[in-house]
Amino acid sequence: MDWTREEFAAAVTEHSRRMFRAARSVLDSDADAEDAVGQAVLQAWQSLDRLRDKEAVRPWLVRIAVNCACSQRRKRGRVVYLDDLPQEPAAPQPRRYDGLWEAVSALPRSRRAVVTLFYYEDMTVGQIAKCLGVPAGTVKSRLARARAQLKEMLQSQEGEYGTV
Repeated sequence: MDWTREEFAAAVTEHSRRMFRAARSVLDSDADAEDAVGQAVLQAWQSLDRLRDKEAVRPWLVRIAVNCACSQRRKRGRVVYLDDLPQEPAAPQPRRYDGLWEAVSALPRSRRAVVTLFYYEDMTVGQIAKCLGVPAGTVKSRLARARAQLKEMLQSQEGEYGTV
């Protein structure tokens, strides 16, 4: 199916927030996620002739963004800047979460990614497994662990949010 530049640009504009959110769930900084989205847009444009169904453009763009983010993470590894390290070990402080998204953002990367893709991007377990390159069972167990962790994180604030 042939796409015009305008149709492609409109699709990217419509889904860019989703692409960013999905990439950010894999990466540790907004700047890295923006880089991954930019790379994803380039890759999508270069392989646009492979997309047969215009209705499938959202999951296709999100999947490319996640793949770019995973690739970027593998290439760079985890970067820790010395300025960001505390001078002295501090006693752990109880963390307060102003909402569900803030709590999701505080999850470990592997759990944050599956929660974001499943609940915010409406991807199936199979799609997530393919996208992240892990078995479907791993996706299911990460989702279960993430739900339990989110429940625990938010229960301390039960009075503010109602029953969790």
